[in-house]
Amino acid sequence: MDIREYLAGLKGKRVAVIGIGVSNTPLIKMLLREGISVTACDKNKREEFGGLCEELESLGACLQLGERYLEGLDQEVIFRTPGMRPDVPALLEAQARGSVVTSEMEVFFQVCPCHTIGVTGSDGKTTTTTIIASLLKAAGHNTYLGGNIGKPLLADVYGMEPQDWAVLELSSFQLMTMDLSPEIAVVTNLAPNHLDVHKSMSEYVAAKENIFIHQNDDEKAVFNRDNAITHGFAETAPGRVMEFSRREELERGVYLKDGAIWVANEVRARPVLPLKDILLPGGHNVENYMAAIAAVDGLVPDEVIRGFAARFGGVEHRIELVRTLDGVRYYNDSIASSPSRTMAGLRSFAEKVILIAGGYDKHIPFDVLGPEVVAHVKHLILTGATADKISAAVRGCPEYHGQPPITKYDGFTEAVLAAHSMAKPGDVVILSPACASFDQFKNFAQRGEAFKKIIYEL
Repeated sequence: MDIREYLAGLKGKRVAVIGIGVSNTPLIKMLLREGISVTACDKNKREEFGGLCEELESLGACLQLGERYLEGLDQEVIFRTPGMRPDVPALLEAQARGSVVTSEMEVFFQVCPCHTIGVTGSDGKTTTTTIIASLLKAAGHNTYLGGNIGKPLLADVYGMEPQDWAVLELSSFQLMTMDLSPEIAVVTNLAPNHLDVHKSMSEYVAAKENIFIHQNDDEKAVFNRDNAITHGFAETAPGRVMEFSRREELERGVYLKDGAIWVANEVRARPVLPLKDILLPGGHNVENYMAAIAAVDGLVPDEVIRGFAARFGGVEHRIELVRTLDGVRYYNDSIASSPSRTMAGLRSFAEKVILIAGGYDKHIPFDVLGPEVVAHVKHLILTGATADKISAAVRGCPEYHGQPPITKYDGFTEAVLAAHSMAKPGDVVILSPACASFDQFKNFAQRGEAFKKIIYEL
């Protein structure tokens, strides 16, 4: 089925789109342009959208906003927002009345006319997705980058050709109800995350499995051999498996040897990328390159990979060097919304850092963070809803003997300014919260921008 056939099937039907955000606004406009009846639903009030509500209404949309935005859903087709569980009562009741519940991403996979690569995992998704898309572009492939990385691609399918590539970052929420998998699936790693939304770790893992479980035997799945959960996926994957490892040399896969990333396949083993040529700091970024190289093996020449790695400085909000002031380097790692992500960031620096952490409580444990903070942090500054939990995890670990000092602040700005006042020439100050941002900010990007604004104004 192509996009025109799908949209033709919606003609004469009533459609509801839940969530008027980045993912769904282009979808709403596309449906309206096709003359389809759309009710756009969102829990936010009209005044929070600026002029967007008036724009959508001028195109013919009906809006259902505020606390009662899910009441009376009875449309034939309902698109849920990626962050909404598919089993919320309003959706289950609508399905019982005959509604079809889907999502922008599910429909994209139904109608996408070109090759697809999907990337998921607890950490490293965005950087790995960006590297893969950039490598394909550098090799001359017409490439579309989107998904959870910020740009929905459904409206772009009109211009896609069969030889093109769509590279998508896919969250567990997007994957929960997927019954199609990309041609090449990448799972960077898995650790406890989003347990404020997922009912259990097993449900979270099951959602991630959808990225590869529907593949055929000609398609490829890339897994992290060093992660117990993702290594276990290799036994159940229906397609061709290619693993990557920083710890062991593989007969078939991507691994480290003699200071370089090597690839071994059916033909031969070869060095692809010297580690010294990777501009991005940190061992976790070596893993991101390994995952990306496994994904594009056979599609991108090795010399293109080497040239890109030498000039790629990273993605915004991911260990992003904001400024060097009076000998102090300030890094924005706002994307670090889990302990494992923050741990990877801390390990990227040779020196101990001043760490700003804390935020929204996703109900995941912080115990593993304690020893890493003791080993890599010279002063821990905490703010947000999880400040006490992180403090308790650090103080409670056996390695803690009063160092680093721990200071808590109520306000985000206050915490950042405190880090600045403590810093001396040669120090590193890093915002790497180990938590989501929703206690004080709309998302991690807004938190990162707030941090950068404070630093730029010093």
